Amino acid sequence: MLHTPPTPRIGYVVKRYPRYSETFIVNEILAHEEAGLPLEIFALRQSSDSHFQDTIARVRAPVTYLPASNVLSAGEFWDELMTAVKGLPGWVAGLEAARHEVARDVYQAALLALQARDRGIEHLHAHFATSAATVARLAALFAGLTYSFTAHAKDIFHDSVKHEDLQRKIQDATSVVTVSDYNVDFLHSRFAASASKILRIYNGLDLSRLPFSSPQHRPPCIVAVGRLIEKKGFADLIAACDGLHQRGVDFQCQIIGGGPLYDELMADIQQRGLQHNVKMLGPLPQREVIACLQEAAVFAAPCVVGADGNRDGLPTVLLEAMALGVPCISTDVTGIPEAIKHKRSGLIVPQNDEAALADALKHLLEHPQERARLALKARQLIEESFDIHQNTATLRSLFDTTLHNMLINQKVG
Repeated sequence: MLHTPPTPRIGYVVKRYPRYSETFIVNEILAHEEAGLPLEIFALRQSSDSHFQDTIARVRAPVTYLPASNVLSAGEFWDELMTAVKGLPGWVAGLEAARHEVARDVYQAALLALQARDRGIEHLHAHFATSAATVARLAALFAGLTYSFTAHAKDIFHDSVKHEDLQRKIQDATSVVTVSDYNVDFLHSRFAASASKILRIYNGLDLSRLPFSSPQHRPPCIVAVGRLIEKKGFADLIAACDGLHQRGVDFQCQIIGGGPLYDELMADIQQRGLQHNVKMLGPLPQREVIACLQEAAVFAAPCVVGADGNRDGLPTVLLEAMALGVPCISTDVTGIPEAIKHKRSGLIVPQNDEAALADALKHLLEHPQERARLALKARQLIEESFDIHQNTATLRSLFDTTLHNMLINQKVG
């Protein structure tokens, strides 16, 4: 009788869990669970958010919060660390690799390695090429496991990213996933020696939870969603709304999200006299965000490259709006043109061009048949390239290939 090999157990490593803005990670985990992949979640920090998305409740995977080292004295830290790693097969190589890292990451990596060994975790996958990838990399070295990570946007584009650090992470990973072809090209150009292991898997959507409806007969409502930070371009949106108001266009604009620029953006709205047209709704549960999108005539995502290099990768909410049937206006930042194909699945305007944004908004608000045409094409593109079940199947095949190759290498060794 043929025996099917057991499904590998995967450890997902994240900095904080849950995060209001990281629905793409939850979507991915839920799709894995639906496909029968056993996994556990390891978080380096407790969540600092005050609001959570409804889908968090559907996740069955156990969550372990790794204790931090900052409650220990230096002597206690090294005593605990050395006691922990001595029972692990790769502790010598791991400590050598850890010389560049901060104490907290090394300590949490040792704890993660022990947890992974005790729970039968065979592979670690981190989201974001920052501390989560650092801890996953060191834990994999300590425990003799394999690891991979998904790179998104800030973790590769921000001015704070250190080339040597990212290079080490890529070199030691069995594969590096990123969320757009733009990101792949960016990483290939900087890490050519590791280009073969860097590939694109789009963040996917559960389309069964995002039913399409035509926007042709919706009221003139503009919706924007995201953290209130520079790269989202909400200042440009408010300026464009001012232009619409001055031209006598009938519209309402709802900005959903919280963040450090709330007071600044609110002051701008008031200074321009837009209180009756532009509303700041704060962060909302996903079901309420979807309800707002389903009533919107236009979705605006005027993303920009921040002064510190920070930029969006390919915003999940932009893809969700496309799936739901909201015609989208965005910019040519990073991977966005891979989803918003100008005049085919949406409209692209230049960054920081409030006049062009106002023109595009006015055009879609006043042309319902064009809204319907773009929305239908957008939904077709989402179904072709952004289905969560297809995309996570590709990721699981990477895990399977990695573990198969490791088993062969162990037998040869």
